Amino acid sequence: MLAERLEFFVPKLTRMLKPWQWLLYIFFWSLFVTITDRQDLMTWSEFLIKFISRLVQNILALMPLVYLIDYLRPVFMRMSILRTSIYILLTVMSSYAVFMILVKLITINMGLIEYNSTMFALNVLFDTMITGSFTIVFLLYFLQRYREMHALKQSFDYELIAQNDLIKARLAPHFFFNTINSLLHLIESNPTRAADLLQHISALFRASFNGAREISFEEEIALCEHYIAIESCRLADKLVVSWQLPEDDVMYDMVITALTLQSIIEKMLINVVEMTTETIYVDIVAKWQQHRITITITVQLPHKTLMITHDLRHHMDFHVQAERLQAYFGQSATIESTVDSKQIITTIDYPLQDVSL
Repeated sequence: MLAERLEFFVPKLTRMLKPWQWLLYIFFWSLFVTITDRQDLMTWSEFLIKFISRLVQNILALMPLVYLIDYLRPVFMRMSILRTSIYILLTVMSSYAVFMILVKLITINMGLIEYNSTMFALNVLFDTMITGSFTIVFLLYFLQRYREMHALKQSFDYELIAQNDLIKARLAPHFFFNTINSLLHLIESNPTRAADLLQHISALFRASFNGAREISFEEEIALCEHYIAIESCRLADKLVVSWQLPEDDVMYDMVITALTLQSIIEKMLINVVEMTTETIYVDIVAKWQQHRITITITVQLPHKTLMITHDLRHHMDFHVQAERLQAYFGQSATIESTVDSKQIITTIDYPLQDVSL
């Protein structure tokens, strides 16, 4: 995981800024250094000459530094981001100090400036410290951009994972093979019912591949009924679902994220209905009051079959469904589940403005 983060971190160092942004950064860097070191400049022409020379020096110093950092990328990838930043800072400062010493020695040998050991050391130290300061500013800017990009990447990856989990839930071997087996059995014994089952399968799989989206509440109920019809072919009388829904004219305006209610019913079926030989009753009540929709799913636990409530609480986790719901209806949307020895009560609650009021 660390290698992946640094593989993403290090190459971005040389590609984070566009060429004109690099030049603008070096321009202000050179201007700042020239202004702070202007005590021996008497005229604007001297200032301009000094500024241009600083600009050229910084460009010539930065180009090999960029290639050096890229060359050292395999070394940096084995370090943490903090250590990488420190090593980059030390590399830039030391390399720039060496470059400035060479430039000053060349100008002294050419007779352009007089040699003074104290001023020579102070100038190199001053340039190195200024370089370090601007490098820190650049690294802070880069790290902030990196965090934003990494957060965006994580958000995108999580969304892909959620979508992938949603598709895999429909294509899981458990569900897929049970459905195929039921279909094969019905083709031989009841072709008419087999044709009906194929329609249910088609509708459910089509909705799965459409991904997370906002659909009408009536469509979601239809998807739930498709799923229940598919599973009822093999569960026979073990599952009884009752609905208490608003009036048709009210439900017509209700919406929800696709497969939210269906995925909750599926978890109840896998973790309760399939674990017992008794008939399990599921009551679903939907209400729309005070601009909020509340859907309560109550599952009666079997009396004779031992159901370990600790395990059930572990399986009654609907954070993926809740986050999809929050993406469409805001952070106040919740999915909460309580488990006791007699029943499981799961509540879906989210805001929805009633435009008819």
